[in-house]
Amino acid sequence: MTTQQETRPSAATKPVRWAADAVAAMREGARMRLDYSARSLWSVDRMIEDIRRESAPYAAVEFVLRGFGAYAGEVIVRQAGGEWWASGGEHWVRTPDGRLWDPIDEARRCYTQEGSLRLLCRDATTGVRPD
Repeated sequence: MTTQQETRPSAATKPVRWAADAVAAMREGARMRLDYSARSLWSVDRMIEDIRRESAPYAAVEFVLRGFGAYAGEVIVRQAGGEWWASGGEHWVRTPDGRLWDPIDEARRCYTQEGSLRLLCRDATTGVRPD
């Protein structure tokens, strides 16, 4: 009998680390607990909105937004059973239905008031039991 070890594709390495860094930064800096639930994305959207209201230049928040986007991607992966895909330095989440999602770009769009990580997750996990 062989035991199959579950492994994550190498495309997940960077975004998983970025997401974990965002979770740690929010816990230590903002005293906000992110638990990889779809509900936690409400807080992330609000945090991005607060950063935008402070008029921080994009260059100053680029890595924070990348971390928030990666966090949202991990939420989708965990909620919908998706997986990370990467090409040319870009990272996407592919859900089991074959759709590709770009949560990192969606975080950037949130910063320009054109997106929502919460709504992206809702759309990506449609038909999946809520957490």
